[in-house]
Amino acid sequence: MAKNESRRNALADAGIALLAAEGSRGLTHRAVDERAGVPIGTTSNYFRSRDALIAGLFERIGARLAPTPDDLARRVSETPSRALFADYVRDIVRRLSTEREVTLALFELRLESARRPELAAMMAAWQRAGFDGDVAFNQAAGLPGGRREIALFHYAIDGLLLDRLTSPIDPDTSTDEVVDALVDGLLPE
Repeated sequence: MAKNESRRNALADAGIALLAAEGSRGLTHRAVDERAGVPIGTTSNYFRSRDALIAGLFERIGARLAPTPDDLARRVSETPSRALFADYVRDIVRRLSTEREVTLALFELRLESARRPELAAMMAAWQRAGFDGDVAFNQAAGLPGGRREIALFHYAIDGLLLDRLTSPIDPDTSTDEVVDALVDGLLPE
């Protein structure tokens, strides 16, 4: 595998942009090459197969959506509370909304995984690792709610983002208001 990490990231970013703009059928090695403005065959040097390309996209999506160390450090110093949990959830939603292209690409991969068992296995492993990380973070930070509540928030956030990135059913209600209502409804007192 090629070693230039910045080139690998640029190719993955081009793949993410393609997924968001054209859907999974538009994701080919040649299309990524064209989108990234690199010679034909470059993507194949970094990602030998379509599955390797998709695995690289998962890795890059995770990196682009991860909270900054400063964000995490700031929250660790605060007293655990429902308000802190709501702040954490608002930050997740903000990152997913700000990185619109990444989130749309992720939704596209989820839809494709419903049709391709080999991708479904890759998606499931990636999602479970993220979920387990969220549960561990929540427990380590002493935040309210356990595994069940974190799962409910994942379901709610996915639906909220699908709504906000496509055709919002209630565009006049702010996303922060929705998150606060979710926290109030899903977390025990």
